Amino acid sequence: MAFVSVYFSLGTNMGRREENISRALELLDDAMECHWTSLSHIIETRSWGFNGPKFLNAAVMYRIFRQPVPAEQQAFELLDKIKSIESKMGREGGPVFDPETGKRIYENRIIDIDILFFGDERIDNPRLTVPHKLISERDFVLFPLREIAKPSLKASFPEYF
Repeated sequence: MAFVSVYFSLGTNMGRREENISRALELLDDAMECHWTSLSHIIETRSWGFNGPKFLNAAVMYRIFRQPVPAEQQAFELLDKIKSIESKMGREGGPVFDPETGKRIYENRIIDIDILFFGDERIDNPRLTVPHKLISERDFVLFPLREIAKPSLKASFPEYF
């Protein structure tokens, strides 16, 4: 039986932030059908890309069964699961873009879950980019990720470590 390590980032700046992280982890455990393998410390950071309340951020890694389908297909299924979790927790809508500049507009959020890595796969699709394309610009992702990154991840993606 083959397994794959999947890394996610978690962030929240609304409501009871610690409870939001805990609830997201419970729902991820259910969606992944296993308990997380590694969890970083939770850090507090300033909002990124907009002025808002401080965030709590963490990184989490799951070792999940590698389905006998293309990696991109399984990653899309994971994306659907995390979007469902965000919705269950009260997050509404998807990304918003400035109509004039086309740049993303960042907002407060009860929970944000991003797929950072799916094994050693590289996925470049309009729906999903893995590794997440903004990792290197976001210390609030890099610091927790570096805490839990396995040697195999560091070897596959040395540009982040």
